[in-house]
This record gives sequence, structure tokens and C-alpha cells, in this order.
Amino acid sequence: MATLTRPQDGKVIAGVCAGLAERFGMSAGVVRLLFVLSCLLPGPQFIIYIALWVIMPKR
Repeated sequence: MATLTRPQDGKVIAGVCAGLAERFGMSAGVVRLLFVLSCLLPGPQFIIYIALWVIMPKR
């Protein structure tokens, strides 16, 4: 299984969604769409995104 890292290529903002997509074998577009749709719901999505941006190492 792949490790959880942020890729340098294929990223849009920080590479968090692309890294999660690679880790779980999904399309980066699908993960980005799910993130945008989840932002319509109340919750800490932006805080989690920023935390993953800080925690996930660059590849």
C-alpha cells in the first residue's frame, strides 16, 4: 500500500486530496469533488485540510 504523502505533481492547492487519492486508490478528481461537497455540510473540513497539509510530508 502507498504511503500518505503530498505529491509535487498533480496538486491543485497543497496536494492533500491528490495524496489521499493515491493512498486509497481513488481518482484525485473524485476526492476533490467529495471534499467540495463535504464543505456544504457543517463541520471542521477546512481545519482537517489544513492539519493534513501540515502533517503530510512532501514526496
